[in-house]
Amino acid sequence: MICFGMTRRKAELFLLASVCLAYPRALAQSATSRPAAPAVDVRMRNVRYHFTDDISVHIRALRGELVPTKEAFPIFDDKDSFLLRIAAGEIAISTKSLANVLNSYVFAKPDAPLKNLSLQVENGQLKMKGKLHAKGNIPFEAEGQIRASPDGKIRLHTVKVKALHVPVKGLMDALGIELADLVKTGRVRGVRAEKDDLILDPATLLPPPHIAGRITAVRLENDQIVQFFGQASLAAIGRLPFANYMAYRGNQLRFGKLTMNDTDLVLIDMDPKDPFDFYLDHYKEQLVAGYTKETPSFGLRVFMRDYDKLPHKSRAAR
Repeated sequence: MICFGMTRRKAELFLLASVCLAYPRALAQSATSRPAAPAVDVRMRNVRYHFTDDISVHIRALRGELVPTKEAFPIFDDKDSFLLRIAAGEIAISTKSLANVLNSYVFAKPDAPLKNLSLQVENGQLKMKGKLHAKGNIPFEAEGQIRASPDGKIRLHTVKVKALHVPVKGLMDALGIELADLVKTGRVRGVRAEKDDLILDPATLLPPPHIAGRITAVRLENDQIVQFFGQASLAAIGRLPFANYMAYRGNQLRFGKLTMNDTDLVLIDMDPKDPFDFYLDHYKEQLVAGYTKETPSFGLRVFMRDYDKLPHKSRAAR
């Protein structure tokens, strides 16, 4: 309010000050009122999910959401258009797949400190073998215990390290470099070093589509590394009346030429006797090999053939 008796100049200054004070508040209100990205609810059960030809995980059960990262909604044909944010779940990765991740994705660059890595579970510990590239490709092996870190990632605590079959004090002594420096420069992704421990971050460790979520426990089962996300039990995740499936609900989702509003899409394994073998890069081939049903409310139930059971001719047509 402008008081009577003010000069015109004072009134102008008063108005200017009022606008300047109100503008930051308006920006803050606009930022807080901006709607969140329209995520799509996700439920999965008993799915072998392929990231590449050589990297896959077994999603035993999962509850989360697809969060768009580029467009207004997730697009199946663009793996970088979304990330999978896990609220609760149980995911296993084989030691072979994890070794493929490390060799072809994490330590793939020419100046990476480790090369030719292999992993195996032995006597309840994870054993790693490979070559110390920075030391002239000297062979090394390390044994470690694996567990969840306080910040929700995977911690590999090394308890025994050998180089050229000779015990050395620790992993960093064997490397002869500060792995942390390579992480800072972006030459190693998904891994950081804390003394002689390696911290693996699934959010950046795996190829796209990237995943995010807090790991609360890790255990070794045969040749599998099993990761538990969130606090909810698998029973609390709920399930649909199918053995193996991937269900998407709410908001928008695009695949091929179709964009679903208020998404109601369930991808169902045609052969429930084994895990649903799904490969996003080849989902169209799996789709063509199956069939689709429409629900009374215009939802889609897509019965898909396992990727590893597609005819050889279909797989070759890439």
